[in-house]
Amino acid sequence: MTAILFVCLGNICRSPLAEGIFRHQVEAARMTDRFTIDSAGCGGWHTGELPDKRSIAVAQAHGIDISGQRARQIHIDDFDRFDLILGLDRDNVRHLMAMKPEGSQAEVALYLEKALGMAKNVPDPYYGSEADFEAVFQMCEKAGAGLLKKLASA
Repeated sequence: MTAILFVCLGNICRSPLAEGIFRHQVEAARMTDRFTIDSAGCGGWHTGELPDKRSIAVAQAHGIDISGQRARQIHIDDFDRFDLILGLDRDNVRHLMAMKPEGSQAEVALYLEKALGMAKNVPDPYYGSEADFEAVFQMCEKAGAGLLKKLASA
């Protein structure tokens, strides 16, 4: 079983989409017994809140329900619970590396780099339009498929 945690700034836009899309892809591939999937935010401002309504809407438009997710802040024990912790942008990765306990076996990586070999951020759509949320959805869908392919063959 591989445990994967997707992390963005507040856990209401990007990481809930990344989690929901990857969970959907894992279910479609009939590999739910091989993965534990979750998401978190670097900050705790939105703890307990639903994903942003625009993230819920774009996921729903693609047949994925993320409305059951609730935002949470990453905790030190996540570095013991998860094998792979994926920051959706470089600032998230820096934050994760700074809090990673010495001796932790968790791999911390930039999501698009780990999944697709692209050293590129998933942009934060929070102050953007519905088109920005769609673009993030498309990035995460492509990255999820790439990550699943890599991990399934490992």
